[in-house]
Amino acid sequence: MIVKHLNDIIGTDADVRGPTFASRRLLLARDGLGYSLHDTLLHAGEETYIWYANHLESVYCIEGTGEIEDLDNGVTHPISPGTLYVLDGHEKHYLRAFSDLRCVCVFTPALTGEEVHDEQGTYPPPTG
Repeated sequence: MIVKHLNDIIGTDADVRGPTFASRRLLLARDGLGYSLHDTLLHAGEETYIWYANHLESVYCIEGTGEIEDLDNGVTHPISPGTLYVLDGHEKHYLRAFSDLRCVCVFTPALTGEEVHDEQGTYPPPTG
C-alpha cells in the first residue's frame, strides 16, 4: 500500500517547477505502477506549448479556468472544474490558464520525475 499527502511532496525533488507551472508528482516510475500521477498548477495568465511525443496524458481539472488548443486540428476547448481531456494521439497543443488552473494528470508510461520539457515541448522517451 502506498499512502502519501500533497504536503509530503511540496519542497522535495518531486515538486517540479517551471516558469509557468508547478507539478507535484505524487506517483512516479519508482513506485512501480506503470503510470505517474501529478497534481499540477498552471499559473494564471500563462500559456505553455506542449507535445508529449513519447507519453499519453489524461488531465482532470479540479480548480480554475483555461483552455486547450489542439494544434493538429485548430480546435480550442474550454477547461473548468470537471473537464477531462486525454492526449491519446500525441497532440501538439497550447495550454492556457485564465486563472490558476489546477489539474490531476496521469502519464503513461510513468515519468521518473526528472523530466523537463525540451524546446519542442516534449519529455524524452522512457528508458529501461
